[in-house]
Amino acid sequence: MFESAEIGHSIDKQTYDAQVPALREALLSAQYQLKEQARFPVLILINGIEGAGKGETIKLLNEWMDPRLIRVDSFDTPTDEELAHPPAWRYWRKLPEKGRTGIFFGNWYSKMLEDRVHGRINKAGLALQISQAQRLERMLCDEGVLIFKFWMHLSKDRMMARLESFRNDPLQSWRINPLDWQQSKTYDKFVRYGEYILRHSSREFAPWYVVEGTDERYRSLAVGRVLLEGLQAALNTTEDERRTSQPHTAPLMLDLDRLGLLDSLDMTQALEKAEYKYQLATEQARLVQLLRHRVLRKRGVLVMFEGHDAAGKGSAIRRITGALDPRQYRIVQVAAPTQDELAKPWLWRFWNNIPERGKFTIFDRSWYGRVLVERVEGFCSPEEWLRAYSEINHFEEQMVDSGIVLVKFWLSIDQDTQLERFKEREATPFKRFKITEEDWRNRDKWDDYSHAVADMVDRTSTEIAPWTLVEANDKRFARIKVLRTLNDTLEAAIEKER
Repeated sequence: MFESAEIGHSIDKQTYDAQVPALREALLSAQYQLKEQARFPVLILINGIEGAGKGETIKLLNEWMDPRLIRVDSFDTPTDEELAHPPAWRYWRKLPEKGRTGIFFGNWYSKMLEDRVHGRINKAGLALQISQAQRLERMLCDEGVLIFKFWMHLSKDRMMARLESFRNDPLQSWRINPLDWQQSKTYDKFVRYGEYILRHSSREFAPWYVVEGTDERYRSLAVGRVLLEGLQAALNTTEDERRTSQPHTAPLMLDLDRLGLLDSLDMTQALEKAEYKYQLATEQARLVQLLRHRVLRKRGVLVMFEGHDAAGKGSAIRRITGALDPRQYRIVQVAAPTQDELAKPWLWRFWNNIPERGKFTIFDRSWYGRVLVERVEGFCSPEEWLRAYSEINHFEEQMVDSGIVLVKFWLSIDQDTQLERFKEREATPFKRFKITEEDWRNRDKWDDYSHAVADMVDRTSTEIAPWTLVEANDKRFARIKVLRTLNDTLEAAIEKER
């Protein structure tokens, strides 16, 4: 879930200085409009990695906006008075009134995450607290509260580099506090349980926004833009519209520095033909042996492919099945839903095709069409595709909990490679069926699809069902990466059972 927040976003000083005045003016205007209308309050929850800029972000918002209309509350160790009341009492008494903004630092998510990391609650206890938080947020939103939830993120390497640089600089060492060093030792746990919380508590009415905290200029613009666009959208809807259907309308993925998740991939990776043939034979033989293992005979295996048009999904699938008996697998090709399928809940047709124990199913396209083509082409409403992220995570969690080994691939190519392959298909008689007018039309929306893919990965790449992004400009490299990743995942599932 943190892929896009670990790729090194940055903004140069000239760009930052040019954008800040207009952003500050617009934020102030929205803030005064909020005060004048007094239709709803705004609640901002700040969470994330120590050193990723949580305190700096709060300070910045007070500088950019009118601090008289903002109240910041930090919830550290509860007082005796707070301990004498139900746990939620301390938050209820600090909720902002209509027309004003409240910032909760060290909120209910901070408490449950800290308790889980340090073993004060177990998995069931964490799940219960997340459920309670969701009920609270759903009720607040139904009452009109506009909730923003920010997770400020740093990769482990960047956090450690930051701590070392401050420790070695006498003028900066004061910026390190004991919590920074403590989290450096518990980082892996903190991120794992944090991802669990985000996965189970990000909803269309109150989604999480993950912001990379490495570069303070990027972080500042990102938070400011999300708040501005979310505020403006809410102020421009009627009270009835916000009560009946309130998707969060701030952008899920910000295009501030032109560095997107797919742009961060190294598309130059390639394999020579001789090496490819050797690795192909090796990995196919390995796959055959793994699928015969007694552990996998008791578990289903589901491999799912998404990717750019002409990225090589079909050829990658053929390299998987090339060494297998046709009775060992089933391929499900997903196209536009039929009338019968449209008459059912949207996940129904995918539930009907998940593998039973001992079976191997490959999806060529999948349920992710809801947050890709249906989102970009407008085949579903924003409420539907925003809601789909949590529905997909729940769907996949149920599969994994039942024993299915789930492997998800996104095959990525650049625009030049796609154009070359499109032209090749048109010029080759036996490949013409692969190219359609829809493919050319989708190409015109390349940026929209890139943003949708980044949101998809950020919100559905989870510990139990991570995405594997495959650099597919070179087909040979892509096929081997797919096979090796599949084999590694199957091997890990077998080892886990031993």
